[in-house]
Amino acid sequence: MCKVLKVSEAGYYKWLNRQGRPYKYEDLLAKIREIRAENEDYGPYRIYLKLKLFHGYTGSYYLILTLCKKHDLMLKKKFHAKGITKADPAAQASENLIKQDFKASSPNKKWLGDITEIPTVDGKLYVAGVFDCFDGAIVGLKMANHMRAELCVDAFTSAAKKHQGYGMIFHSDRGSQYTSKSYRDTLATYGATQSMSHTGRCFDNARMESFFATLKKECVYKFKPETLRMETVKSIVFRFIEVYYNRKRIYTPNEGYPPLMKRSLYYRDQLSQAV
Repeated sequence: MCKVLKVSEAGYYKWLNRQGRPYKYEDLLAKIREIRAENEDYGPYRIYLKLKLFHGYTGSYYLILTLCKKHDLMLKKKFHAKGITKADPAAQASENLIKQDFKASSPNKKWLGDITEIPTVDGKLYVAGVFDCFDGAIVGLKMANHMRAELCVDAFTSAAKKHQGYGMIFHSDRGSQYTSKSYRDTLATYGATQSMSHTGRCFDNARMESFFATLKKECVYKFKPETLRMETVKSIVFRFIEVYYNRKRIYTPNEGYPPLMKRSLYYRDQLSQAV
């Protein structure tokens, strides 16, 4: 038979001895499937980080990638959100101080802001967010049925009060909400220095844009918001951001730690150094 199949006798018996044995990576694959079932938007790298941080995994990322490819557990191409704010040509724009450097050594040093919209039965819901570059946390969040300047003012003010923020660089696009007098007065109250993207340069606010893409892909597009009341959609979005994204979701720039977990670890380390 070995001659007919063109295999060596030793190879045949090696294969025969493996029959009936459990798959070498059966337990690991089961854990990968479990993580994907709970977090279906996780790709191989986020699965690897979660295994490493919360399940004691000490193997390589390459093995996780290989298993995901072999067992059809890869993700589809990411969705990219588009901004909706419109520039006021008459307003004076601020200099771009961020210059696509979205790293921060501590909380409340660099904040980003933007607005996105979600359709509902009652009309469009506008979501204004404030993103902290240190850990990727959404530190400010406000939602309303309008996109006037006060929506952005309220998002920033809530962030500054909740996280005791002062003296940060605040970066946004050149939308009229952010160039308004009320917004600039609010920034001045908290000692913030305003920074703005260049016209038509979405990459200048890439991490904020990326967050909204995540919100749409992992939350909004999984239900039909246009069939629901605005208050219901608000509740769903709030829970996704505050309960899941900020506190549970694996965030790769943090070496896997969810945003507010990284923040908590930072303050713990600062406190221990001060003692």
